[in-house]
Amino acid sequence: MTKTILITGATGNTGGAAIDDLLERGHTGIRAMLRTDDNRAAALRDRGVETVFGDLLDLTSIRAALKGIEAAYFVYPIAPGLIQATAYFAQAAKEAGVKAIVNMSQKSARSDAASHAAQDHWIGERVFDWSGVPVTHLRPTFFAEWLLYPFQIPLIKRGILRTPFGHNKHAPIAAVDQGRVIAAILADPAPHSGKTYPLYGPVELTQAQVAEILSKTLGRPIAFEPVSLETFRTEIETHLKRPFLAQHLYEVARDHGTGIFAGTNDVVERLTGRPPMSIEAFVAANRAAFAER
Repeated sequence: MTKTILITGATGNTGGAAIDDLLERGHTGIRAMLRTDDNRAAALRDRGVETVFGDLLDLTSIRAALKGIEAAYFVYPIAPGLIQATAYFAQAAKEAGVKAIVNMSQKSARSDAASHAAQDHWIGERVFDWSGVPVTHLRPTFFAEWLLYPFQIPLIKRGILRTPFGHNKHAPIAAVDQGRVIAAILADPAPHSGKTYPLYGPVELTQAQVAEILSKTLGRPIAFEPVSLETFRTEIETHLKRPFLAQHLYEVARDHGTGIFAGTNDVVERLTGRPPMSIEAFVAANRAAFAER
């Protein structure tokens, strides 16, 4: 078993879930890299996790975070700077003799992606490959957490699931399942070195089917309301006020219409021993977030 593991994005959805699973496995050599020392950092320390602080765009702090580490999880937000952060992380990992990296990419990562973030992810994968540090790339489809995004929750509370995805399908995957995959690879990385794993939830669904599941699980009617791509773009640009993220969401919504996010496989169950969470289970687990107010 890997002795010392670094988790970036430790208070995020996938990083936090990876830490939870590693602790459940009885792993004690966990170091979390965070931006600030706050209550969330204190909670991690209370659970026996070492905390270090820094910025993925600061090579000095990355070097310090990776000192003495054998395996690491790298994740970067949908924001400018991914390629720079990847290069810094790869270089620092090489200097530190890190034996394995799990890299969070995305299903739409490809050289000709119209999304700036998706194209950056593809380049980021190549940077890790060139570094010579053993790496495993994860390419998840849309997260089930899409239902919890700030631009979605108020609508669902009003009885509307509003997306530009139309009649195309994808199999939403919960962050907790991605965390279990990350933990499994970090605990025993050798069999996964050099591999790229697409990650999916258990069942492909249309948005109308997701609305039906929301209705049944929450016990109140939720109607699917399709929206055009252009209207979606205008709404997210107005709501998010983060142009880079808005451009990404618009372009991956376009990708969804061409089937980029479609598919299923058995990777989650094969690597972790348990199937991924269904949308029914995800909605039930997050029932409080959907509660009417």
